[in-house]
Amino acid sequence: MKKLLIILILLPLLSKAYSQTYALAIDYTPVLNTYDQFLIFGGTDGSIVKLDKRGLIGEMEFIAFPGTVFNILEIVDFQDRGLIYYRVKTDDYQYNGNFYLDSRFVNTYDEKPNSRIVERPNQSDVVKFMKSLIGYPYMWGGNYADGIYTMLSYYQPKAEIDTKTKNLWILKGVDCSGLLYQSTAGYTPRNTSSLLNYGEAVNIEDKSIDEIIPLLKPLDLIVIKGHVVIVLDDNTTIESSPDKGVHTNGLKVRLSKIMEDYKPVNEFGKRAWRNKEFVLRRWI
Repeated sequence: MKKLLIILILLPLLSKAYSQTYALAIDYTPVLNTYDQFLIFGGTDGSIVKLDKRGLIGEMEFIAFPGTVFNILEIVDFQDRGLIYYRVKTDDYQYNGNFYLDSRFVNTYDEKPNSRIVERPNQSDVVKFMKSLIGYPYMWGGNYADGIYTMLSYYQPKAEIDTKTKNLWILKGVDCSGLLYQSTAGYTPRNTSSLLNYGEAVNIEDKSIDEIIPLLKPLDLIVIKGHVVIVLDDNTTIESSPDKGVHTNGLKVRLSKIMEDYKPVNEFGKRAWRNKEFVLRRWI
């Protein structure tokens, strides 16, 4: 009880209201669901990246592109470390939760600045970019495959780190929906929960694999709860997974594997087996 009381007293000192203020990302900006980011990138000894039981940085939400505008809801000031974090919201990431960014990645304004322009991309450009990401690692919450090298100076490791740790530290790689998000320059929703109902439904309900294959077009989205597989061309799919990173598969082979465990439906979540179904969404 005494320990809890201390925490409750300290929190108001760390968190101050910061209303009517906006922030503009001046770099690729990590957005996490915690303000204890110095404990994620460095840990207790300053040389590790904190991972969850899956081996992922579970606190990662997404990486905001330069030019993203945020509303600053609150400021968290760690005076002893010289670090300030903002609790923010943005139209680029319309999900529930408390999201924080490091103030060094943004400029702040009293009046709302112009946001980056998001336009529907050309199909061939998206396909070409996706192909360029083949071989990149999986990064939970990642949607900037090359990583953010500024992280190594903002959260400088206190010891020599290996390549794997460095890649985690700079957030190198993409997750499944992050692959699509980066390839479309943020035109598509960031998370698979939104992709389940994004674009137009393709009629696949109760169809066999041989009936579904002819319906598929490049950049169609095969979406199950928590994952998306993207049709790259008439014969190939592309996706990012924790075990393989960004990789391709034969279209029929990959769809056949999905259909071993999931049923094709036109609208997700209307049946008792909603966790065992997939939809096909067309957006371009």
